[in-house]
Amino acid sequence: MITHPPGLHAFTLVAALLPSLSASHAAAQSHIDLSKLPPPANQPGLAYASDIKPIFDTSCVRCHGAEKPKAGLRLDNLADALKGAGKTRVILPGNSAQSPLVHSIAHLGPEDHFMPPPGNKAGIPRLTAEQIGLVRAWIDQGAK
Repeated sequence: MITHPPGLHAFTLVAALLPSLSASHAAAQSHIDLSKLPPPANQPGLAYASDIKPIFDTSCVRCHGAEKPKAGLRLDNLADALKGAGKTRVILPGNSAQSPLVHSIAHLGPEDHFMPPPGNKAGIPRLTAEQIGLVRAWIDQGAK
């Protein structure tokens, strides 16, 4: 009978499962139908302070502001918005189609990530296609 050091079987099992875990993570990302995203606005020179912050102030900051930001995400200033939530970046400058924030505001992907949440207590309506388009164009332009 061959003996193995303690923990070797667990290591072997984890090593065997890693490819399938990666595949299931990729599958979770792939369930978002990007064709349902409103197109980016055709407006050059968008800036956080003048074009995006007013949208966030109206629709996001009540829950993602300085006081007790949900999920650790603050959208009340550019620096914190770009940091994201914990270790997760929600804005990927130059790539709005893959930015989790865009998926959330467009109500694509897991329903528990929809922002603002449907039926929220504050009665904040869903962002319009035009607002989502502005956010997308701003991100595609570098999120500055």
